Amino acid sequence: MAQRPSVKGVADIVALIDGLRTVTGRARITWYLAFGGLFLDAYANAALSAGLGPMTDQMHLSSTQISVLTATAPFLAILFNPVGGWLATRIGRVPPLLVAKVFAVAGALLAAFSGDFTTVWLGRVLVGVAYGVDFAVAMALLAEYTPKASSGRLNLWQAVWYCATTGNLVLALGFYQLDVGQDIWRWSLGSAGVIAAVLLVLQWLFLVESPAWLASKGRLEDAVRSLRRIYGIDAVAAPDAGTAGEHTAAPAVGLRDAGLLFKGAYLPRTVLSSVISLGQGLQYFAVGWYLPVISLTIFGESFEKATIGSMVFNAVGIVGGLASAWCGRRMGLRLSSAWGFGGVCVALVLMGLTFGKAPLVVAFCLPVLFILCHSAGPGANGKSIAALSYSSDVRALGTGVTGMVGSFGSVIGLYVFPQIKDALGLAHTFLVLAVVPLLGMLTCLAVKWDPTRTDASPDDEQPDEQGPALPGSSPAAAPAR
Repeated sequence: MAQRPSVKGVADIVALIDGLRTVTGRARITWYLAFGGLFLDAYANAALSAGLGPMTDQMHLSSTQISVLTATAPFLAILFNPVGGWLATRIGRVPPLLVAKVFAVAGALLAAFSGDFTTVWLGRVLVGVAYGVDFAVAMALLAEYTPKASSGRLNLWQAVWYCATTGNLVLALGFYQLDVGQDIWRWSLGSAGVIAAVLLVLQWLFLVESPAWLASKGRLEDAVRSLRRIYGIDAVAAPDAGTAGEHTAAPAVGLRDAGLLFKGAYLPRTVLSSVISLGQGLQYFAVGWYLPVISLTIFGESFEKATIGSMVFNAVGIVGGLASAWCGRRMGLRLSSAWGFGGVCVALVLMGLTFGKAPLVVAFCLPVLFILCHSAGPGANGKSIAALSYSSDVRALGTGVTGMVGSFGSVIGLYVFPQIKDALGLAHTFLVLAVVPLLGMLTCLAVKWDPTRTDASPDDEQPDEQGPALPGSSPAAAPAR
């Protein structure tokens, strides 16, 4: 009879999971359920976008009210990304995900049945809280569920995002055919609540707590139990073996410890993931503002044709999101981000130089190039690099901080870039925006860290003597650079 592997701490859990070649069985179910939250986040954001026009007409919204509604969710994500990371560090990965679904259900229903702007806005506040908490925690959980050989699969969240936005557009077309009139926005927002409710039940029934997090808290018996439930790995807890006791429980990490992410070997990792996340958030709004123009020009000004046009562009995002896993595996997350930023920069420059002058086929192909390069590279990689760069005790905090930075990009895009467009015109706005991917590309080339190109797991690195989660050092040595 084969000897059962012993688990003394987080490193043993990580080694057992990394020994697998792929995600199979119960692990695949839990993996996709965690991804389901990311689908919901994208769907809830797209639900507002799809119904914003009819909502504006029905409620007679001002431009300021529209801006507030559009920016509420990403603004709340700035605050609740790190809060979600803190919760996941303190109470586990699964409870915050379930709480986020409760907020999502409440927010969707409140907005769908509202009769005035204030109530809709309160509903979007709840959705923003859910979005901020869920995204930070889900990426950390997915990273801890995934064997190192399959780490590129984390990039599939980008394809999931575009699938969600496309799915919402398909439903919007369906609601339109049902002749619901200007109430179409209520059906769109309400459908997000239905998806959130279904996910809440499924995640409550099937999600299993991260074995790595349990081990980091010294709960080795619970950790091996989760390991068995998810992967079928029959391990045994060995807290008394050798010096295991001193490595079993990691010190508690809270928001006040966020400075750890900017010290030692974590500094370049945090800079890289933050710049990629910020850059992709900023640059996306160039196409975000240009897509309606393209759709209306090519596909016509009716609701159906404009919606179908948006679906075409989102389909390109799905292709790019699926390709991001392959690109990350072949080139690494860092270089695939650099190439993606480079392609986006070229697309923006050409869009700026040819806007209003190029044939329709060129005007169509340039945004396609933008979306493809964006979704196959930096669009996915910022969050994936963050999820893979930190040890278990600070992983959720790291993904939370990176998500917060990315949300800053969204808010800046929503408020600043429209003003630039009004002042300079759309063509010159594209040229100004080209600086963003250029800086992103240069950062990716300057910072050499890539979690997919190292043999060691962050959990194998020894903690710093002054606290957890400072890799590349030992009690007798200064932090590695």
